[in-house]
Amino acid sequence: MLTPAQTAIIKATAPVVAAHANQITATFYPLMFERFPEVRAVFNQSHQRGGAQPQALANAIIAYASNIDRLEVLGSAVAGIVQKHVSLNITADQYEIVGSCLMEAIGQVLGDAVTAEIADAWGAAYWQLARLLIAAEEAEYARKAALTGGWRGARRFRIAEKTPESAVITSFHLAPVDGGRVMDFQPGQYLGLKLTIDGETVHRNYSLSASPNGQSYRISVKREERGQVSGFLHDRAAVGDELEVYPPAGEFVLTDSAAPLLLITGGVGQTPALPLAEQALAAGRRVVYVHAAINGTVHAFRDHVDALAARHAALQTVYCYAEPEANDQPDLIGLLDQEQLAALLPTDAGTEAYVVGPKPFMAAVIAALTALGLPSGAIFHEFFGPKEAVA
Repeated sequence: MLTPAQTAIIKATAPVVAAHANQITATFYPLMFERFPEVRAVFNQSHQRGGAQPQALANAIIAYASNIDRLEVLGSAVAGIVQKHVSLNITADQYEIVGSCLMEAIGQVLGDAVTAEIADAWGAAYWQLARLLIAAEEAEYARKAALTGGWRGARRFRIAEKTPESAVITSFHLAPVDGGRVMDFQPGQYLGLKLTIDGETVHRNYSLSASPNGQSYRISVKREERGQVSGFLHDRAAVGDELEVYPPAGEFVLTDSAAPLLLITGGVGQTPALPLAEQALAAGRRVVYVHAAINGTVHAFRDHVDALAARHAALQTVYCYAEPEANDQPDLIGLLDQEQLAALLPTDAGTEAYVVGPKPFMAAVIAALTALGLPSGAIFHEFFGPKEAVA
């Protein structure tokens, strides 16, 4: 716990640190990668080059310092960090690396303004948060390891099947090499993958796109332009190849509600919605399943969702194509807008919306739902990458 004096120093210096937060994080990451190149693997370097990761860390530093005496308001953010860290198998020793490099970056940027007392307070603040995260992550590692079919750390899986789903999306069915069971997961969660590509270790998270079966997992990956990992999986990974997998993680899961569910997805954002829809229907909820795609060639899983709708009268499907081709049969044409969503949004009390897709898509959909009166607490979204403002 911080002393009252340390808390006062953090509150007093927070505006100065906030004013230089972007410079601090821009100094921190190159410093850390140079000193400790082994940690590069857990950071998506495209997020580094685009500035998303440094900006997200700057925002996090500001939020933490600004709420240093009321950390309870950061509860949901901390829970999200824990899930992401668990999916990457973050360990306690890595907090030592981050802490030392972050404090050095603060010193380099702020210079003589960082007195011994200020350095002590910020160091104590960092370790207050670090210890909280380390304890929460250790509890989560232990919980997963104790589950039937659970494990801790990396487990080797084999690509048992590779199935094209559209012109740009391919599914990978992963079975454990040891032949044992695999732990169940909550629909909406994702897997952490550790791969070695041309001698470089990289980590990625991919949503689980099929409901739990206790024997295998399925992820569905879109080929991204210049995507290092997606390109490798599409072009070079073959049935029989092995890769390392961390246990399922994530907080994009259904609430305990019986109210109607509006699932709105764009592109490959559809993947977590598939098991979410099945879970909601099994619980007796009405589901409106809205999927936006450019056209039919890139629309994956249409047959699967149509078959699900044929079995469940409570499932309404709506397909929106931005640029339909001649033989396409969408329900809507163009980009989803507020007027279209108004016609689809259930009016029942407690209706919830889950939104997944490219960031601009989610921002537009969330803005439209908010304008239509859906409370912010009833709108959920999943975004792979650094925590950024979406709505």
